[in-house]
Amino acid sequence: MPALWTEDRLDLNGTELPIRVYRAAASARPTPLVLHLHGGTFTCGDLDCSAIICRTMAEAGAVVVSVDYPLAPQHPFPAALNVSFAALALLYRQRARWAGRGARLFVAGEEAGANIATALTLMARDQHSPPLTGQILISPMLDPCLASGSIHAAEAGAMGCKWADGWHFYLGSADKAAHPYAAPLASRRLGGVPPALIITAADCPMHDESLDYGKRLAACGVSVETHVVPEEPDAADTPPDTASLPPWAQSLLPLFTSFLAAQPAAVRTVQA
Repeated sequence: MPALWTEDRLDLNGTELPIRVYRAAASARPTPLVLHLHGGTFTCGDLDCSAIICRTMAEAGAVVVSVDYPLAPQHPFPAALNVSFAALALLYRQRARWAGRGARLFVAGEEAGANIATALTLMARDQHSPPLTGQILISPMLDPCLASGSIHAAEAGAMGCKWADGWHFYLGSADKAAHPYAAPLASRRLGGVPPALIITAADCPMHDESLDYGKRLAACGVSVETHVVPEEPDAADTPPDTASLPPWAQSLLPLFTSFLAAQPAAVRTVQA
């Protein structure tokens, strides 16, 4: 049966953040709880554009909370990251309400949203909270230099493309490109984060940096599962109320299901 969704809001210290909550029609509790961040090159996108991906995660056995984070250029880095981290911390404190007592907590996103998701794992590691069980990254947008072969194959470059413009507006100034939370691909400290499921497509502009990030995580001792699917997830162009999952989403369903089921509960670490 298709996953259902409801509109809601998170109260972040008096500021209400719009969210959409997806869950299967019948699911046992506790259920994996996923904080999801939509794509859109940091400057666009909304809760509709990732509805099919969120529905697919819910059908894979999760409660998915998709957040409508603030966008650049009005809200450059680290505004979206800080709001998302506050939402993540609140979901952890309220996890019994959303997904049952002891629910395992994941982060997920695609493109720019996957960038923020990776940064959330670094923040959670550095602040020793909240404990995260896993991260699901779909074609993450991680390299502000736009130097990969797959980006060049997409005829993208330093100027005149949506990815370059997105990075420019998100970073606000060139020095921010050196911040590991803004551009995680360049971080020298990637260990200690939760297991990752990284999915991309052969013809995706983010193909190379997705695979490169997986290799860097693995080199730092992080468990990584990487998949190159035949068809690039076309989340933004698929109507959110489509009755059945499109073929590209059906190919993601077993990957989500296996990853969500396989990860053991995270162990919370306490800073000395």
